[in-house]
Amino acid sequence: MAHDQKNGKVDKVVYVGDSRVRKTVKNNVPPDYSAYPGKSEAFIPNFLLKEWMVAVVFLVGVLCLVISEPAPLGYPADPKNTAFIPMPDWYFLFMYQLLKYPYTSENYVVLGTLVIPGLMFGGLLLAPFLDTGKERRFYRRPIASSLALLTLIACVYLTVTSWHHYQEELKASGTVPEHIKREEEMKEKKAAGQPAGGGTSAPKAAGIVAADDPAAEIYKKATCISCHGGDLKGVPSSGFPALRGVGDKHDKDQIMDIIKNGQGKMAAQYNDNIAKGLTDDDMNKLADWLAKQKKAE
Repeated sequence: MAHDQKNGKVDKVVYVGDSRVRKTVKNNVPPDYSAYPGKSEAFIPNFLLKEWMVAVVFLVGVLCLVISEPAPLGYPADPKNTAFIPMPDWYFLFMYQLLKYPYTSENYVVLGTLVIPGLMFGGLLLAPFLDTGKERRFYRRPIASSLALLTLIACVYLTVTSWHHYQEELKASGTVPEHIKREEEMKEKKAAGQPAGGGTSAPKAAGIVAADDPAAEIYKKATCISCHGGDLKGVPSSGFPALRGVGDKHDKDQIMDIIKNGQGKMAAQYNDNIAKGLTDDDMNKLADWLAKQKKAE
């Protein structure tokens, strides 16, 4: 009740609501499922949220490793380089090795590229929905544990085998991987006090000397062009050096000796050129022109 002091009347006050706000107390501690035998934590959202949080931590760690070291760069792609051995990243080495076997390649390539990877990755995605058992101890889940262990062993074996075969191929062909070759070149430049550079292009070769000489036309008809190219740049990664600047290393007589007797991977080319219609005089002019290919001072 309330009184009106001016008029002396008594006014009735009616409360239409409670102004007090009740405090809601929530228990954020998850229940201890070990007290309920045979029961487990709900997969969605409880377990899935924990897995996602752990995955984020690992993702941040991987990103830190990625940005801490620059990616190794090789030379620009050269489709004519037959000595190059392509290799995927390490996490795909097991698939790379799998496709080398006869039952997953050639006539069975669909099996190796679609069926087997589809079963593996599809089973991994569907595992939470297919394996709905309450048991969490791996030795009480023989089927799921056996499949997981077999997959892990297969992936490790294929990865190690693939890397071993790659090392054997490098030794057999005497090939140095391009990213290692570029790294060694950068170290040599730094040791010599030269700028290492960060580009992706190979060092520029010297220009062609006396490009309008008649011997240049003889070169185009000779067998040299098939390995050293019309621009005299060669294919260094395949063992065919550039002929630009060859005059700094060999004189005319030495070049003629190489044409007649060969050197390194290059077999003797004199008789082959004679068989193509070139004369002995043409070969002398060609050797003289190649001896003129020197770097500009």
